[in-house]
Amino acid sequence: MQEITSVNNNLVKETVKLQQKKFRDKENKFLLEGFKCIEEAFNAGIEIEYAFVADEKKYEFLEDKAILTTESVLKKISTTDTAPDAVAVAFKKNYTVDNLSGAKKVVLLENVKDMGNLGTILRTSTAFGADAVVVYGRECADIYNPKCVRASVGNLWKIPVVYIEDFKELQAVFKSYERVATLPRSKNYLKSFKVNEPFLVMFGSEADGLSDELINFATKEVKIEMTSSVESLNLSVSCAVVLYKLLL
Repeated sequence: MQEITSVNNNLVKETVKLQQKKFRDKENKFLLEGFKCIEEAFNAGIEIEYAFVADEKKYEFLEDKAILTTESVLKKISTTDTAPDAVAVAFKKNYTVDNLSGAKKVVLLENVKDMGNLGTILRTSTAFGADAVVVYGRECADIYNPKCVRASVGNLWKIPVVYIEDFKELQAVFKSYERVATLPRSKNYLKSFKVNEPFLVMFGSEADGLSDELINFATKEVKIEMTSSVESLNLSVSCAVVLYKLLL
């Protein structure tokens, strides 16, 4: 097994660059941190280029892609406060609108900026049986940001995640769908709400909610009934409640 112990090694420096979006985009690569994330990616068929590991036996499934290293190197290349026992570099799995063909239950996220929320929603969408997730808008977070990858807990690549920026393209793709806007002031309560497939259920950011453009694009709207003492829920929690009801 190859061994790298210097934080000044060129491969270490190249790996550190992937903490930044511009380098992830340029190289079409991203970071996987920790055993669970690396194992899930490997089992899902994600192409791993190489991995810095502290435990040779634990990561023997990576074969010649594993590089034995030290805690100081792992701390250098990791984005967490406490360095994991391995950090891998993998190639992104890229999707286009063509991958939405045949999808009957689709989740749309508009300008969601919080990495933790985004990763958690991707995990939830997968758990409850969504066919795809659309990340819409120019201000949405990068799904390959390390924090988002960690929050998705290995579920980032189990369903297509498609970026769409142009509203006309969105209209063309989903013109035949029921389009559900989740709104805090709708008169339609989730408990008795029904929607026919194929459908698109749309969520806005916590700060801004859905844009007027998407509210007008919707064919239906719905809200989560709550006690009057609570104004709103965290976005990922709201998504979980709505998706559990609509997808399962």
